[in-house]
Amino acid sequence: MEKLIEFGRRAMFYARVLSGYEERRIRSYRLQIQQHLAKAEESKLALKKIPEQVILSEVRRMVEEMQSLNKKLEETENAIDDYFSPLDKEAEMIVKTQLEGEEKPIKEMVKTVQRHAMIEKEEAEKFANVRCANATQNI
Repeated sequence: MEKLIEFGRRAMFYARVLSGYEERRIRSYRLQIQQHLAKAEESKLALKKIPEQVILSEVRRMVEEMQSLNKKLEETENAIDDYFSPLDKEAEMIVKTQLEGEEKPIKEMVKTVQRHAMIEKEEAEKFANVRCANATQNI
């Protein structure tokens, strides 16, 4: 009985091979395996790209945060400048008046020092003339 069943199986196999059914079945199975492998490769590549995409999105987010922070800093600096600009003007005026007040005594001191230097120079010239005259009289 087993031999008869085995013979029937073989006969069916030969019939399927001769009709092309088995070949079509093998091709479809091969095609299914290829499609499955292609999907697996795509999912593998997608999994590899996910960390890159996460990193890029994090970098973009950080850049946007830094740009917004820079903008806030510039706005804050402008607000501070606007707030202190009247004080800066007043301080500048005070410094100018102080410098003008200090310039007068400095100019007077310079004139005094120049006069004093002129007087000393004249005295030195007189002393030199007197020595010259004494030296010529002694000769």
